[in-house]
Amino acid sequence: MSATANPSTEPDVDSPSKEERLKGFLLSKAQDGELYFKSKFIAEEVGLSPKEIGALMVKLKDSASELTIEKWSYTSATTWRIEPA
Repeated sequence: MSATANPSTEPDVDSPSKEERLKGFLLSKAQDGELYFKSKFIAEEVGLSPKEIGALMVKLKDSASELTIEKWSYTSATTWRIEPA
């Protein structure tokens, strides 16, 4: 038996966290002004599930000083409004 670790289960120190990935995506998309989106429509682009995006948006709302994040409306899914701070 081998005592080597499975590389697929170890976190990659160089890769950005899910929160950093989402924040970077939002910063790039909102650089020209405000942006409205639903998590389910950006999930594939960001590489996260809509549920993960929703949870991270709540965190980013308080921690991302470069962005103004507002829960805009709820019709079949939350719409978020983002603009540069």
